[in-house]
Amino acid sequence: MVMTSVIMYFIILFAINTNLLDRLEFSLPFAISAVLVISILIGTIITSLVGKRILTPITKLNHASREIAGGNFNVKLETSSQIKEIMETLTNFNQMAHELSSIEMMRNDFIANISHEFKTPIAAIEGFATLLQDSGLAEEERIQYTCMILESTRQFSALSSNILKLSKLENQEKILDQTSYRLDEQLRQAILFLENAWTEKELELELELPKTFLYGNEDLMMQVWTNLLSNAIKFTPKGGKIHITLENTPQLVCVSVKDTGIGISPQEIKHVFEKFYQADKSRARDGNGLGLSLVYRIVSLCGGTIQVQSVPGQGSEFTIQLPNSY
Repeated sequence: MVMTSVIMYFIILFAINTNLLDRLEFSLPFAISAVLVISILIGTIITSLVGKRILTPITKLNHASREIAGGNFNVKLETSSQIKEIMETLTNFNQMAHELSSIEMMRNDFIANISHEFKTPIAAIEGFATLLQDSGLAEEERIQYTCMILESTRQFSALSSNILKLSKLENQEKILDQTSYRLDEQLRQAILFLENAWTEKELELELELPKTFLYGNEDLMMQVWTNLLSNAIKFTPKGGKIHITLENTPQLVCVSVKDTGIGISPQEIKHVFEKFYQADKSRARDGNGLGLSLVYRIVSLCGGTIQVQSVPGQGSEFTIQLPNSY
């Protein structure tokens, strides 16, 4: 509208200065008609040019949205535009498409991993159950096969339980049912719970657990400590050491679990909290790769952090820092 007015002003000024109206035998109806025709012409041209600049990217955005709705998340739009709002919209659309593509990839990987993890214990149960049908089976073999079925059943149950827990936590925004409790006593309980595992490997435990209170969900935090301790026990050779320390400051509560185990390579450290990731494939039958994912999610929901330091062949140290809200 402003541009049209400016153009009309210059046209009228030009007509007056050149006596164009006198030459055309000026009359009021003629002037009004001329102004209307010129205004419509100029308005049409401007609308066409501006509309093209606006409608073209919107048309492309509409087409790309249909592609996204059809399951194609690899769509990418050109974001160059002289209109700031349109450029921001296209940039945000590309970011959304990228995030959806990442989520779809994670979902496919998750399903593939679940299928693989479920298949292993089910195949073992089926195989050993088939062997048990042999009427001429020796008693020693029968006991062995029965134990393998029970072990596979426990593995299957643990996997199902961890998947349900992780799914619930991923859809949870904050920790509920928080109370104040003795964290040092909880760590001792976790150690006693795993006593058979570390005594069987003749591991030496060094504890520094001063009296400390923590405000949080006691059941969820118990899962954190049992997962970290069971990993330390699993990957520490016979006769090794596990050092558990607890520090309490006005701002933070810090728990460290350090072992003299096989350690983790720098390439593997960045993946240890990913679902189903297992650095030591030879120990895959001892777990399902969800324990540290659970730990990471619980600690994150509590507003804390978890860090890993490790040297292959020398051991690993997991350090958890939690806000001291007591």
